[in-house]
Amino acid sequence: MARDKSYNYPTTLVFKTSNRSNAKIKIKTYKTKNIDEVLEGLDNNSLPGVPENAEVLELGVGKSLPEIYKKQYFKS
Repeated sequence: MARDKSYNYPTTLVFKTSNRSNAKIKIKTYKTKNIDEVLEGLDNNSLPGVPENAEVLELGVGKSLPEIYKKQYFKS
């Protein structure tokens, strides 16, 4: 019997669109992919919305991480 998808925690990826100092920082949260699938997608350049020359700043698993990363990278 297959497992239900409810055991997956959201995987959050913080990346810059390029390696330049003024590159835009973006946060993407994957609710149906685990961390291994996200890492494999980064290696294969197959994640939608993430350019192949993106610089990964942080990658984490947890429900509270999107709010933490927003506070850390988008201080207003």
